[in-house]
Amino acid sequence: MVSPAELAERPQQAVQAHRLVNSRFPPIDLFNDVADAAEFEALYQIQALTNPRLLNEVGRIELIALREIPFGIPGCSYAAAPFTHVNPDGSRFSDGRFGVLYVADTVETAVAEVHHHQQRYWSKVPELSYERFVFRALVCHFNEAGLRDAAALSLSHPIHAPGDYSHSHQLGAAIKHQGGVGLRYCSVRSPGNLCWALMTPRPVTAIHQSAHYEMIWNGRITSVNRLSNAT
Repeated sequence: MVSPAELAERPQQAVQAHRLVNSRFPPIDLFNDVADAAEFEALYQIQALTNPRLLNEVGRIELIALREIPFGIPGCSYAAAPFTHVNPDGSRFSDGRFGVLYVADTVETAVAEVHHHQQRYWSKVPELSYERFVFRALVCHFNEAGLRDAAALSLSHPIHAPGDYSHSHQLGAAIKHQGGVGLRYCSVRSPGNLCWALMTPRPVTAIHQSAHYEMIWNGRITSVNRLSNAT
C-alpha cells in the first residue's frame, strides 16, 4: 500500500472544482444561518427541542468536529453535508465510517463520475424501467495546501482500480487518521482528468450552484441533459 508520506504535498493554490448532488437533498439551512461553531451549537440545541426533522436534516453531526466546518462561507451546508450524511456503503477513499467531499476538475468530469455510480446503483433495481434523476451542479472553491498528490501515480496504480477500493480505502483511512486534508487523484471515469477527495471541509472557501442536470434511466442511463443555469 502507498502511504501518505510517499505522496508529495500540494502547495497553497486556489482551485475551482465541480460536484453534482441529487436535487432531492436541499441545502441544510442551519449550517448557512450561523457564523461560527459556538453560534451553531447554541442554535442547534434550541431547534432540536422544537424541530423533530432537525436530526434528519443536519445528519450525524457527531461525525465531524464543529471546528472543521467553515461557518460563514457561501454554501457552507454543501461543504458540511458529505461529512454528516455518510454513505454506509463507502466510496473510493472511505469504507463508510467517515465522509469525504469529492469534487472534479470540470463539470463534465463530475457528470462522468456520477453517471458511473448511478448506473451501477440503479442497475441493481430490476423493477426500475423508467426514471428521471435531477442533479444540482455545484462550483466549489478551495485551497490545495497540504493535500497529498496521488495524481502523480499512474491510472494503473491500485488506488485507481475501477472496482476494487481496498487499496484506496487504506490510503484514505491513513490520511484521515493522520488528520490530513485530503488528496488529489486521477479521475477513473474520465481518464486524463482530475478529482479531489477532501477529508475535511476546512479548505473550502465557497460553494455555489451553477446549473441543473438530468439523467434519464430507461433500463440504463440513456441520456444526460443540462437543464438550466442557476437562478
